[in-house]
Amino acid sequence: MSDRPWLRHYSDFVPATFEPECRNAVALFDRGDRAQPDVPAMFYFDTAIERATARKAARDLAAALGSELGIERGDRVGVMLQNVPQAAIAFHAIWLAGGVVVPVNPMNKARELDHQFSDSGARAVICLESLYEVVDSVRRSTAVEHIVVTSELEMLEVVPAALAGYPRITCPGAVTFADLVERGAALELTPADPHPGDPALLTYTSGTTGPSKGAVNTHHNLAHNAELVSRWYALGDGDITVGMSPIFHITGIVLQLAAAAYSGTPLLLFNRFDAGEMLRLVEKWRGTWCVGPLTAYVALLECREFASVDLSSLIKTASGGAPVSPAVATRWLEATGTRLLNAYGLTEATAPAILTPLGMQAPVDPDSGALAIGLPGPNTEAKVIDEGGNELPALELGQIAIRGPQITPGYWNNPDATATTIVDGWLRTGDVGKCDEQGWFYIVDRLKDMIIVSGFKVWPRDVEDVLYQHEAVREAAVIGVPDQYRGESVRAYVSLKSGTTASPEDLIAHCRARLAVYKAPRDVRILDEIPKTLTGKALRRELRSRALTEDTSVRRAER
Repeated sequence: MSDRPWLRHYSDFVPATFEPECRNAVALFDRGDRAQPDVPAMFYFDTAIERATARKAARDLAAALGSELGIERGDRVGVMLQNVPQAAIAFHAIWLAGGVVVPVNPMNKARELDHQFSDSGARAVICLESLYEVVDSVRRSTAVEHIVVTSELEMLEVVPAALAGYPRITCPGAVTFADLVERGAALELTPADPHPGDPALLTYTSGTTGPSKGAVNTHHNLAHNAELVSRWYALGDGDITVGMSPIFHITGIVLQLAAAAYSGTPLLLFNRFDAGEMLRLVEKWRGTWCVGPLTAYVALLECREFASVDLSSLIKTASGGAPVSPAVATRWLEATGTRLLNAYGLTEATAPAILTPLGMQAPVDPDSGALAIGLPGPNTEAKVIDEGGNELPALELGQIAIRGPQITPGYWNNPDATATTIVDGWLRTGDVGKCDEQGWFYIVDRLKDMIIVSGFKVWPRDVEDVLYQHEAVREAAVIGVPDQYRGESVRAYVSLKSGTTASPEDLIAHCRARLAVYKAPRDVRILDEIPKTLTGKALRRELRSRALTEDTSVRRAER
């Protein structure tokens, strides 16, 4: 696709190429402070945090990290927080001190922490008080020297109902976030000016095929994509970024935190996603822009407060992290009048690489029924390749590969994985898809999730999209299970919308009327909730383990 047909579909205000204005993540915050000095930096529940307050806290924390904790240029610092103001301040401070942020999922247990802290060599960790014990449990087996603790209750004028009952916890052996900021106020700081090629983030992948790998996201990667997001979605004066996605994940870091820093857009935070609380706060603060997984939008639509809340300000909505069902996108449009814009990226691509233009209706693939994931963004190339790495013609299925200034230079201390994943500058995503003649890209599924039924390939996405068309289906996830006759057969796990009913037989019949017989599920299991990652992706690996347990129990019972 050397002629880049996608460029003709760009919004008028989006250039085909641009040179990033900011050389590093420190400059992102400086630009935002200059661009909108009179608007708050953040809203945290019902509390507004002024830009000068957030900037001073980051400066003082940076000074203390260097002088008190000995953090030097290139040192890694773990950040294990929910969507609280201290997370945004900590990211800024670590970069001001010349350090590298290691975002850590607060749900991680000691085993994952031991691997990530050992692999990264993190010298300090900033975490919630409630997470101190698990972090402290791996201190002796890792390079961690200092643990800094904070609470969800800090930086609030009034404690909201969503945090009622949250305790303050004493953590012997830790230093508090507030004390470090206070001590840093009396210390000198020479702000770091990282080289664009220096690591800004060491972001660990989900580890679905083995131990998680640390993708190096450079300052240039981050600065480029923060500006790309701001340009693509026209973020600026009057916008308020809603922190729908967790900012320990690359989506939340780039499309919320970094883009808000670059554009000077206030960042609305509410600890962790809760549909009712998000609706309340969007109405209160008039949030305009958000990005999150499909499951979060389903939760909003299903929330009992949805119909009574004024969401007229929320005019820019996007979904990333998991495929978007056309049926849910249509439902969102009908309910809000706003298009749910598909976007696609990876940790290794510093989040977005392929996006749907603002206000545009992405096409639906007539063969698979999949909604297009979008168009390659400015400065970005994408193609579909075969197993030998050769580019395939339009509409042929293969692996999607991406090249551009947002692509990681590689994995931390893992040259073998780097060489396999990044070939001649092209990131091999592991996602199977195709590109049409207009430059729209579509994803069919992950290579590792393909199901082989009697020799025929079945992509879970095909089946899930059909299930989402059923009026009772809220969430769906499809896996392959062993079948002595067919090799594998298709099993669907489904959760239903509140107040609706559907039997497994109803759903199987629904699919058989719309799919080839080998694609239709032979077995449907109805659950209260589909297990998901915190970023909204269905945990097919967990469902496969569940299926193994269920089927083993059945075989035992039959004996």
